[in-house]
Amino acid sequence: MNSSFCLSDFALWLRESMRASTAKFGEAGVPPNQGLPEPNGPASLHFEALAIRLFSLQFQHNPAYRRFCLERGSRPENLSTWREIPAMPTAAFKELEVSCLPPEERTTVFFSSGTSRQPRSRHFHGEESLAIYEASLWPWFRRHCLAQNAAMELLLLTPSEAEAPGSSLVYMLDTVRKNLNQPETVFAGRIEQDGAWTLDFDAVLSALEASATTKRPLFIAGTAFLFMHLLDHLAGLNLRFELPPGSRVMETGGYKGRARALPREELHGSIAERFGIARSQIVREYGMSELSSQAYAVSPGSGRPFFRFPPWARAQIVSPETGQEAGEGEPGLIRVFDLANVYSVMAIQTEDLGVRQADGFELLGRATLAEPRGCSLMSDTNELAELLPG
Repeated sequence: MNSSFCLSDFALWLRESMRASTAKFGEAGVPPNQGLPEPNGPASLHFEALAIRLFSLQFQHNPAYRRFCLERGSRPENLSTWREIPAMPTAAFKELEVSCLPPEERTTVFFSSGTSRQPRSRHFHGEESLAIYEASLWPWFRRHCLAQNAAMELLLLTPSEAEAPGSSLVYMLDTVRKNLNQPETVFAGRIEQDGAWTLDFDAVLSALEASATTKRPLFIAGTAFLFMHLLDHLAGLNLRFELPPGSRVMETGGYKGRARALPREELHGSIAERFGIARSQIVREYGMSELSSQAYAVSPGSGRPFFRFPPWARAQIVSPETGQEAGEGEPGLIRVFDLANVYSVMAIQTEDLGVRQADGFELLGRATLAEPRGCSLMSDTNELAELLPG
């Protein structure tokens, strides 16, 4: 059985299982240990079996990842649980071709955000991997971001896919746009000559005013920095809006080293005040170019929100000192196991800090250490160089 058939077979099965599992999404969500149902039978394969099966395929067909695993003495036959699957650090995506796809099948590349002065992560996609990406993002997005039985209008504070073809966030939002049959004009972001994202304020104000007039709920999505940029503009004009009931806001990302940043509580408070919505209508999204699934957190009335991934992904919090899983309430680095990453690497070691909270995690921010010191968290430049060909 060749590699293309094996991976394609798994990918097709996973897409069918995603569709079947979304029927279970209720108000309380799906428990983290819920198995994905077999599409053609009453039995269920749990995350454990699926993860180990996918690891075996990726070990076989992803050369960079196989070398990484062998350096650690990890092989599929030696695993007893998915928690033992080696997690590839996001830094590796900047230097290596972390992909199961042959070069001729890589039709799309998602790049991490950054500047031209530093290397950026590359996540290679083909037709089938993009289909999985879309199958993963839509049901979990719909459950957290769209009001029930509401015809939502969109206002997207990013450039369009035509302007930013390498952004996974823009691809995600464009998929949402297509699913909701909205025109490309819902994108109100623009790209400046230096590559920075900015806003077409006239387009934004027009959409806000139209929503207030028509009373149709509005869904607004953008990065934290662009929301801050918009809030400053509205404050300068002394403008406030009362968005219709059912309206939602999705905020994602950070400030990417910008000189000015707002604490998240202050940012969400300003969004709620300027748009006339409750904080519970503000949704946070956690995603990255190296992943194919996203986690969401809804602002509660009190306390801090925590993120949950869909049933086909798991998040671990690991100690940067030992690489071992941290206990509930203990801070550590976020490690994600995403079955939707069929054609790259399922296990990803991020550089983000979090705290385990029940079946989710609280996001604390970026790690401040120059490099994690746990032996299983490979981020040393010399070790990366050893994995490079030639």
